[in-house]
Amino acid sequence: MIYIGICVANPMRAQRDYHEPHRLQIHFSPKDHWMNDPNGMVYYKGSYHLFFQYYPGANVWGPMHWGHAASKDLLHWTELPVALYPDSLGYIFSGSAVADMNNTSGFGKKGNPPLVAIYTNHDPKGEKEGTSTFQNQSIAYSLDEGRSWKKYLDNPVLKNPGIKDFRDPKLSWYGNEKKWIMTLATFDRISFFSSRDLKNWTKESDFGKDAGAHGGVWECPDLFSFNYHGKDIWVLLVSINPGGPHGGSATQYFTGQFNGHVFTPYQTQTRWIDGGTDNYAGVTWSNTGNRKIFLGWMSNWEYAAKVPTENWRSAMTIPRELSIEELKGNFYLRSFPVKELSLISEQKTDLSPDAQKSRSLKGPLKLELDFPSLDNFSIELSNGNNEHCTIGFDTGNNSFFIDRTMSGNANFEKEFAKKISSERISQEKGCDIILIIDNSSVEFFADKGLTAMTAIFFPTEDFDTFKLNIDPKTKVGKYNSTILRSIWK
Repeated sequence: MIYIGICVANPMRAQRDYHEPHRLQIHFSPKDHWMNDPNGMVYYKGSYHLFFQYYPGANVWGPMHWGHAASKDLLHWTELPVALYPDSLGYIFSGSAVADMNNTSGFGKKGNPPLVAIYTNHDPKGEKEGTSTFQNQSIAYSLDEGRSWKKYLDNPVLKNPGIKDFRDPKLSWYGNEKKWIMTLATFDRISFFSSRDLKNWTKESDFGKDAGAHGGVWECPDLFSFNYHGKDIWVLLVSINPGGPHGGSATQYFTGQFNGHVFTPYQTQTRWIDGGTDNYAGVTWSNTGNRKIFLGWMSNWEYAAKVPTENWRSAMTIPRELSIEELKGNFYLRSFPVKELSLISEQKTDLSPDAQKSRSLKGPLKLELDFPSLDNFSIELSNGNNEHCTIGFDTGNNSFFIDRTMSGNANFEKEFAKKISSERISQEKGCDIILIIDNSSVEFFADKGLTAMTAIFFPTEDFDTFKLNIDPKTKVGKYNSTILRSIWK
């Protein structure tokens, strides 16, 4: 299937539309209007499909549609026509999509299995009237590789039993029992349902009422497994808003076992997939085999509708590959920029770790450092207007940090300009660091992704220099920068 879109068909328009102030150059964002949660992420016939919460009428939240983009490499995206529009059952809230290779749904034709999407219909009239059944689950299917979608005539397929927040279905195939599992957010917990045909659903169990963070409503779950040294380790992602570690929204995770009916956790304390402020509602692509590729919405509900962009609002994180690691009997998630990032990597430069030496920062950049022995350090991004964002490590509290107190325009939200910290997980002496820097964001990965932090910022002029601050006695094993080419050129 050949996709024709902005970044392929009209490079002049791409140059104009994708180079406004603060526009991310290596992250997906729609050409214009409002976007939030990633939805319906499925890999099929060589294309990664990304659907997303989208309001084509303004740059603030409104009646939700499913926007649509596709990519061959997880980096260069072609924006496609809106996939799903609101209907008589309500707005189209978050959900997921799968390739129904065995045609369990019966929607396919011989030799042409369907893509099936499941989503929450949100009825604004019912919500306004104060009912508790205004969110229900519906499905749609595509027989042309995601180009067009037909809604199931007997929607909804899962009716609300009386739970105000009953949404965000994520589908997965449970091969041991040849059935589909729906992981659903139900107010303050996650509910699991099963089906043989994606139309008729049976309640299996609940999880989470007494586990993890509960500062807000649970949302956007995801359930998947890793084969770790011959043992299946299951991971359950749960987004929460509010109640994040730095205010607003964030995504926690649990590790454990799942037997097709019940999720049994190894731990019930809170762990965050990202210790920053701006990675929310992230889920993984389906149908990617052994790869678990994660994508999050790079914003926060505390200020998402207020950030100083005009034609467009918000972007997605860099796609990240997830893996599992056992440390002293506990399982942790690692997240790391996908290997496809090398496709836009250009000039790589080995840098000498001279303290306080400023270097040019022109456009997106990847910085890599290795410390044989981790000590205090910081990397400062700055411009000529005395604005800066600082990323580093503080041995005093054993935490990585991002400080955007003086990063530029922050008057749109009183809690935006602050320093945020995330305690180090690894106990190794040495540490490796990766920073992915774009026009208005930084994504930080430490200890091979055991710690990740994401933050957005809005300098009045792009940051054009960076410098490494370290004690002169600190040894640096590797320090290099790689220029990253804009995905919109």
